[in-house]
Amino acid sequence: MTGAHNLDWRRWGAAALLIAYACEVALAHGVLKWALAAALVLAPMLAWILYAADAWLILFFAAALLAPPLPLNFGNSGPHPSLAFAALGLGVGVVRLNEWRFHRGLLEGALVTFLAVLAISVACAAIYSGEDVAIQSLARVGLAGISIFVFFYVSAGPGRATSISLQLLFWVALASASFACLDFYFQFPAPAGFEAQYVWLASGIYRRAQGLFYEASTLANFCAFFLVMIAVALVRRVANRPLLLSAGVVFASALIFSYSRAAVLGVGVALTTLLLLERTHLAFRRLVWIVAGALAAGLAIVYQVFPRFAEAYWSRISYAATNFSSSADRILTGRVESWQTLIGFLAENPWHAIFGVGYKTLPYSDFIGQRVVSDNMYLSALVETGIVGLGALLVLNFAILRAGYTAARSSDSEKSFYGTWIFCFWTAQMVQMLSADVLTFWRVMPVSLWVLAMAVRKRVPL
Repeated sequence: MTGAHNLDWRRWGAAALLIAYACEVALAHGVLKWALAAALVLAPMLAWILYAADAWLILFFAAALLAPPLPLNFGNSGPHPSLAFAALGLGVGVVRLNEWRFHRGLLEGALVTFLAVLAISVACAAIYSGEDVAIQSLARVGLAGISIFVFFYVSAGPGRATSISLQLLFWVALASASFACLDFYFQFPAPAGFEAQYVWLASGIYRRAQGLFYEASTLANFCAFFLVMIAVALVRRVANRPLLLSAGVVFASALIFSYSRAAVLGVGVALTTLLLLERTHLAFRRLVWIVAGALAAGLAIVYQVFPRFAEAYWSRISYAATNFSSSADRILTGRVESWQTLIGFLAENPWHAIFGVGYKTLPYSDFIGQRVVSDNMYLSALVETGIVGLGALLVLNFAILRAGYTAARSSDSEKSFYGTWIFCFWTAQMVQMLSADVLTFWRVMPVSLWVLAMAVRKRVPL
């Protein structure tokens, strides 16, 4: 009875403290009132983050996919709320340091080496472009490091024992894609920071669908990623088919509204890879009908909602397919000219191909004579981080494909699903790297590397 009485007194004491705190919040004024109220809300959240190994990941992914940048004059598009949860995740990783069990392998080494090369190139950015550009370069390295930290946290850290629900992540992604469709149709005011990307039609000028991301290519890459997931899930019959098909229409519509061609090509490459992996007549027939139905439904919806846009998009795709050899620079929207500028710079200054000019300095520095957006991951890696950086990127691509393929052939159904997903998608990523710096999509890349980590992790006792 003594123990029960002590427990009652503790409960009454806790209730009294809460009542006293609430009274203090009610009586406070100004900034103090808001600070006390925020502490009352944040304290349980921080306790949850410290207690549950996957709590910060849930909050990070939700913020990364569903929140716009803050309307503050900082960086290119303003600081993003998800960075706060990434910092909390780093803190959780330090607090749970005894739970880490690192594995030495090609994939782990490739990720660490790639990040190290990016970090070292910051010195070149400082030498050639000055302190301000070097700070931006270092910030970009930090953003790239978030994805790699997520991978190691899930594959070798506290996330080995448990991880977030794929179903939850799917619903978050679907909400983000749905907003992107609404954003394009209603042309909502752009969030704090966005790339000025428009579609010129006879009926007016429209901002390309960007959703809650900085620019349209990121949205397109994000939609392609989950379209590949849906295709794998349908072939493997691991989820509700009507739900997946309905979601596929939403992701396909958002992809079309983004006006991206490279992401559509990437989806085609990923689906072809999936067909080669499955190699069964039944899977082939199922996937063909599924993809044909989803694309037809998506195009029908887009045409009904915005017929002029659908016609313009189809004309853009067909023109690119039939006139690429004769009008490559026009089809690639000036990319060829940018590539020629970079190749010409290396031809005149071949020593810069050894160490590079600094990671992500080309769009912000005049060191090579003008500011250039390379829109080619391989070429930008060569110019910005040198031969070593390009080699690290190629090895990383190979390591991811190797790990994904191995997991895809696993007898473990979960590992096989995630392995197939990342293997098919990364083949598309390698193609899209020819026309976009996809590894800079830091709000999408952590999800990709989370899938990779789920494919390779060994769930052993912590």
